[in-house]
Amino acid sequence: MVNKNAPIGVFDSGVGGLTVVREIMRQIPNEKIVYFGDTARVPYGSKSKETVTRYSRQIVRFLQAQDVKAIVVACNTASAYALDEIEKEADIPMIGVVKPGTKAAAEATSNGKIGVIGTEGTIGSGIYSRYIKEINHDVSVIGKACPLFVPLVEEGLWQDPVTDEIAKRYLTELIDIGIDTLILGCTHYPLIRSTVGRIMGEGVQLVNPAYETARELKELLEAEHILNDEEAKLGDNRYRFFVSDAAEKFKHFANSIIKYGILSAKVIHIEEY
Repeated sequence: MVNKNAPIGVFDSGVGGLTVVREIMRQIPNEKIVYFGDTARVPYGSKSKETVTRYSRQIVRFLQAQDVKAIVVACNTASAYALDEIEKEADIPMIGVVKPGTKAAAEATSNGKIGVIGTEGTIGSGIYSRYIKEINHDVSVIGKACPLFVPLVEEGLWQDPVTDEIAKRYLTELIDIGIDTLILGCTHYPLIRSTVGRIMGEGVQLVNPAYETARELKELLEAEHILNDEEAKLGDNRYRFFVSDAAEKFKHFANSIIKYGILSAKVIHIEEY
């Protein structure tokens, strides 16, 4: 019997998955969360499928050691490369961030032209195009790798002329094609949503998979009858954060995203799992 009061495990290659954590906190506030950010090995987007899958297996083993009741793979590259394999090996429910985003985009488009921006790994995998075409075969999906967005976000350059300039270079091609829907296919990207939205213009709807993933997670927990219905008690240690390196930098960054006051982040040796 699964303990409803057990935490949700969430992992990402670095800090981007905190956008998913933020949405989980907003949409299902009774849930406890254990987050792992692989800050020593970020980014995943330029690494091979085999490497990302090995990293993901290690992290899943760590999260299972924390007695989580479900796992959210809050990394598009890991969702694209590793989810199918690690899902088969786990005995708890697991979801990624790709499918929730594809559903929302397929429903949102009017002209049948959907853009996807993400890491080289995510775009190269073709996973968004594959899932969207399963929903609607007539839709055109145009992927664009934006490898510099992750380091810009991790450096905190969310509202910066450098980010504006890079975004214009990346996004011009998608504007010229005439997409009406754009998937922010990396969990870092919601942090520069305003920049992307301004450059794309009002006629393009942005899809945030972090928001859609939290919605789908709630539905999954309800379907599995493991949604936590206990309200938080004073002094409850509801949110725990772990990283593979640079805990202080992570904590500072996390506090700029999540307004709950992250008191600590603990470094663990993930290679031991």
